[in-house]
Order: sequence, then C-alpha cells, then structure tokens
Amino acid sequence: MILSKSDYMLFLRHPAWLWLKKFDKHQLPEIDGNTQAIFDTGHEFEEYAEKLFPEGLKLGFNNYDEYNALTRKTKGTLDSGAKTIFQGKFEVDGLTCIVDVLNQTDDGVYDLIEIKSSTKVKPEHEYDLAFQLLVLHKAGIKVGNIAVVHVNKEYVKDGLIDPEGITEKTDVTGAVRMLVDITQEQIDKAKQVLSSRQMPDISPRFVNQLEISDTSWFEDWMKIYFSLRPNLDSSSIYHLSYPSSRQIGELEDKGITLIGDVLDELALRPKQLTQIQTSRSNQRVIDKDKIKEFLESFAYPLYFFDYETLSSAIPYFNGGSPYQDYPFQYSLHEQDSPEAEVRHLEYLHAEASNPMLSLLEQLKADIGNSGTILTWNMSYEKGCNQRMAKFYPEYKEFLEGVNERINDLMIPFSKMWLVDKNFFGSASVKKVLPALIPELTYKDLDVSDGLLARRVWTETILMGKNPEQKEKVLSDLSTYCTLDTLAMVRILEVLRKIVYE
Repeated sequence: MILSKSDYMLFLRHPAWLWLKKFDKHQLPEIDGNTQAIFDTGHEFEEYAEKLFPEGLKLGFNNYDEYNALTRKTKGTLDSGAKTIFQGKFEVDGLTCIVDVLNQTDDGVYDLIEIKSSTKVKPEHEYDLAFQLLVLHKAGIKVGNIAVVHVNKEYVKDGLIDPEGITEKTDVTGAVRMLVDITQEQIDKAKQVLSSRQMPDISPRFVNQLEISDTSWFEDWMKIYFSLRPNLDSSSIYHLSYPSSRQIGELEDKGITLIGDVLDELALRPKQLTQIQTSRSNQRVIDKDKIKEFLESFAYPLYFFDYETLSSAIPYFNGGSPYQDYPFQYSLHEQDSPEAEVRHLEYLHAEASNPMLSLLEQLKADIGNSGTILTWNMSYEKGCNQRMAKFYPEYKEFLEGVNERINDLMIPFSKMWLVDKNFFGSASVKKVLPALIPELTYKDLDVSDGLLARRVWTETILMGKNPEQKEKVLSDLSTYCTLDTLAMVRILEVLRKIVYE
C-alpha cells in the first residue's frame, strides 16, 4: 500500500487517524464548508505564490486518471529540460508526494519549496518537507535549499495584489535535514499501521507524540474521538479543559476515568483545577463580592455589543491586510436601566462592497456617547475598532471613545468568580450559556458560529454565489448575531440575581 504525504501527516496527528482513512473512512467526519473554505484559501494564495516563478510549468491533476499519470508526466517534464515545475508527483519505494515547487538553481540541483497560506512557518511544515525530501532523494532528485513561501501578514493591499509583497520566503533547509532520520522512523511505523487490519488504540494519549504542533491537533482528534464514543459520560476525563496527550496518558495509567477523581496536583492550569474541584463538589464557585463590584462599575445605558467579521489571506479591499478581521455586521441590545426593557438594533451589510463605512455611520447613530458597552472577550471588538480607525481616520476619535467605554462581560467567568462544572473549564459564551440558560441555544440555528457566519456572508453577499439564498442567509446571520448579544443580556440577568437576590 502506498503511503502519501497527506497520509503521513495524518499518522503524525494520531495513528488511528491514518488507519481510519484507509480502512473505515465513513467513521471520519466529512469535510464541512468551513474546512473547505480553508482549502480554498490555500489554493488562492498558491496562485499568487506561483507567480514568483514566472517560468514555472503547472502540472497537477483534475481527476483520478490524471493523478495516476502524474508521476510519469512529472518525469517527462523534467527530462525535457523544464527548470521549474508546480505540483509535480514522485512515487518510489511505497511512498508518494506532490511537491508545490521544484526550482532548478544549478545543473541538476533543485530548490524544494512548500507554499503555505499561514503567516509563518510551523513545525509541521518542516516534517511535511522532510517527507518530501526523503521521497525526492529516493527518486534520484538532488535537493539544495528548502524553503516555505507563506503569507506576509504586514502586506497592505493597494490596487492589484502584488505577489512579491503578499508572500514571504523562509529558509528551513537545516531544520528539515535534521528531521530526515526521525521521519524515516515514523514512516516505518506508519507503514506498520497500514499493514494491520486492527485499528490502533484511539486514546487521545497518542495524539501528536512528537509534540510537533499546538493544541489544534488535539482538538481535531477529540472531535473524532467523541464521534467514535458517542455515549461517553460528560464527566469523563476526556472532557477536561485543554488537556495534553501526556496528561491523558498519565490519568489512564492511574485508572482515573472521571474528572472529579483527578487529584489536584495533576491539574495543568488553574481553570482545569477549578473544573476538577467543581466536578468533585458538584457546587458552583461564586465570589459575590467581586461580581458585585464588577456590576457596579457599569454606567447606564448599557449596550450589549457584538461584531461579525470577514477575514481572508488575500485582502478584499485597499488598505486591508491578510487575516485581519473587518466587521460587516453588528448586533446591539440597549438597556437604559436595570429595570428597563431591552431594545435591539443591528447592522448587516447586504451589498457586494466594503461594509465598514456604512456600518460606522449607523453605529455612530446607534451607540450613543455615554454608557458602558459590554462585549464578550473585549479585545476582539476593540481590535476591530482600531483597524477601522486606520481605514477611516475621520472616525478615529469616535472609535477611540467606543473602546474607552467597552467592558468585558466574560471577566467574571475568565477570572473564575463564577464557575460551574458544566462550563468544562471554559469561559466561552458557547459553554457558559447552556449551563446558565439552557433554553437559549445555538443548536437549532442554520448559522451557529462565527466562522460559518464569515463564510456564508463572504460567499453569498460579497462574492455573489447562490443569489437565490441571499435573503435566507441575511436572515440567518441576523438571527445568529442577535443571539450573541441576547445571550449577554440574559447572562447579566443571572449575575444580578446571584448578587442581589
């Protein structure tokens, strides 16, 4: 059985992930729209990166037959004297990979270049390239320098996208060559997985054994793990807040299965410790004095405020930079006093144009000049305001005034003045809300998270795809963003009851 580069990277995440892909693919979650959007971003950036090599020949494939013929096509293209190729395929000794760029610099020597739509080189990119280097070596290709071309986060769009400006090249030759031996060892282990009809142990303890990446690999495997064990008790150790694979292994070895049975000294961080203690006692942690002091710092009228934003590797508008968040929508609930009725205001850009100027015009009319503005994780809204002030200096004073009025309703939860075991160690509104107000839920919404909101707005409104869906998308976006601020209204009501009743 052939081991591809993508197979190898799955193995590094978790051996069972590779096995499932090969032998029981239906157990893996399907690629959703958000994941596909990430792939699309990578392809879009790739097109600009390839322009750095104007003489390059694009190979690649569009179907299964072309994929099977690509190795032969690649060899023929190189034998014919091509100096630079994109998406060439090599297959040797049961290994195969497709390289992003192979660029001849001297007679018979090629630079190996990977294109990544991230803003920096990540450790997993080096392992990815180490696999490619091994395959190329076995195929008789002499490699000189090795590099990653990635997004330049400092780039500012001014007219047409400049391929030189939006890209940054980082040499990783030394780091990649140092990984060759361990890569060969891991390849041998991956081949053993492929030769077995028995699935490897699915325990999260085997995630990322080489400690290559950040927590994202663990979180991705946990989604699969929970789907493989759908009846897992919510109090199990696998629901600990941000555990490590090493910690899970230690708990399994000790025979500990429930969060409440975890010894305090085995906690990795304060929030995890509090999660353990509240699970053990089955009682909330409540610091009424600190919550009261926090609530009494508010000035009325109160504004409950939330943005939804667009973001992309390739900026859409002049003045924009890669992966910067720019608002296209806000929800605003306003309350004049603790006893007053709450009224709702909103803005949702519905045209295929830069949304920020018209959003700011309405926001200035809606949010007044006084009163506390409550957000959840205030650094996000403040950052959006700072970026818009650079776009529109005439609104700089207004936006600075808004930022001075912002307070963060997440604080009582992030500082652990109120902790419930069913927060699962998180201060996210998506964890706090169902524990405090279970009847208010995101579960039944067609747009139920910020990434999905961003994607459907960008695709449907900005890019004009599926115009027949426009009105429904706008309605779904309004419902979702409204719930974000309504959730804050209701959570504040709970805090008030805790303190004053």
